[in-house]
Amino acid sequence: MSHDKYQSPLTSRYASKEMAFNFSEDKRYITWRKLWLNLAKAEQRLGLTDITNEAISQMEANLTHIDYEVAAAEEKKRRHDVMAHVHTFGLVAPKAAGIIHLGATSCYVTDNGDLIILRDAYDLVIKKLVHVIDILTKFAQEYRALPTLGFTHFQPAQLVTVGKRATLWIQELLWDLRNFERARNDLKFRGVKGTTGTQASFMALFNGDHDKVEELDQLVTELSGFTEAYPVCGQTYSRKIDIDVLNPLSGFGASAHKIATDIRLLANLKEVEEPFEKDQIGSSAMAYKRNPMRCERVCSLSRHLMVLVNDALQTSAVQWFERTLDDSAIRRISLPEAFLTTDILLTTMQNIFEGMVVYPKVIERRINQELPFMATENIIMAMVKKGGDRQECHEEIRVLSHQAGHVVKMEGGENDLIERIKKTKYFEPIWADLPALLDPSTFIGRAPEQVDSFVKKHVEPALAPYANELKNKTKAELSV
Repeated sequence: MSHDKYQSPLTSRYASKEMAFNFSEDKRYITWRKLWLNLAKAEQRLGLTDITNEAISQMEANLTHIDYEVAAAEEKKRRHDVMAHVHTFGLVAPKAAGIIHLGATSCYVTDNGDLIILRDAYDLVIKKLVHVIDILTKFAQEYRALPTLGFTHFQPAQLVTVGKRATLWIQELLWDLRNFERARNDLKFRGVKGTTGTQASFMALFNGDHDKVEELDQLVTELSGFTEAYPVCGQTYSRKIDIDVLNPLSGFGASAHKIATDIRLLANLKEVEEPFEKDQIGSSAMAYKRNPMRCERVCSLSRHLMVLVNDALQTSAVQWFERTLDDSAIRRISLPEAFLTTDILLTTMQNIFEGMVVYPKVIERRINQELPFMATENIIMAMVKKGGDRQECHEEIRVLSHQAGHVVKMEGGENDLIERIKKTKYFEPIWADLPALLDPSTFIGRAPEQVDSFVKKHVEPALAPYANELKNKTKAELSV
């Protein structure tokens, strides 16, 4: 690591080795060399006799040995990165020097290479998202029946369960998984299309044989690991594809932000906390603090991820005719950063969910503070069943509720509504029934069964294709 110049924290501080490599120079230029090899193989197979077996062998033997000093010197002289690497590849594969990049335009390697890298990036984040969903699902199942106070407008509402609340998070992540899979599987190859997409150079190479040019396009596409190429393009693949690539990632950023925010609010209530390591320091001044720094990191990076799709939208909108070069510099930033950020968020979220702590006694105390008010309707119904008058009972409990509310809000005391009911002769017929009427498990509806049904009908089918992957998952380790 160099300490005398800026480095992106996405790679120097947070990202996984796998994702950092995927957008590295090594991955990019090795991919270019493989594309040149695939083109040469296909051209040779279709009858170009100038491409010898020895040339192919030399290219195959030098896919990973890249002399970056030579490439940099050549690029400084030529001001063209692709031709600099054509030259550098030719030096180590001299028998192929004259046929490397034959008939191709720069976008043959840059755009096709980007599509390969983007597809591989999606493979990495899909795998991580599957792990996150699996871990959070186990959490939901463990706490499927633990009552907790629901919140609407962040005000106390009807009870839910800790597990049911987690299914709300899982559902959004399942939609993200669906969107990731769609985007990954929709990616096609740019193919062998020439400078403006007309394949004119390849028509010249194959003496006007349309069938051979189409066969070349398909053959190179398959050698490069795709089943089909985009049917038409200009010089580049349409930059609208980048919108399709970044949209699901930005959408995931919204999910991650919402989930992390919920956990931060629960941490403030001391009901649920992210993991806190033995020697971790929450504050340099306040030694007692347990700040939710992982969730705060998720929120921070999610905000960055959510806006990156705007780069793709604006770039796609201003591409003129067959292409302009004002797409290049911004794509070098927004595409890698979107995947690096997604990768970091998923690693962090996995770490959070693997060590998330629930405090049932704190949850129970908060329920007990609010449940008396929520139980008033049940108490009224119980009194009516014992022969009471509904309107009269309503007035009795209204008065007691306001008295209890005054104690809570004006005196800072505990909610004593139930004690007041126990001391009020009017409610004597249901005194013995109060424990059952105040049992939190009677206020959670079908929440536990909803968790079971959701997991069986929605989570398990979505994760089934990844069963082998889940068997080999490892715990998430945060670099910092």
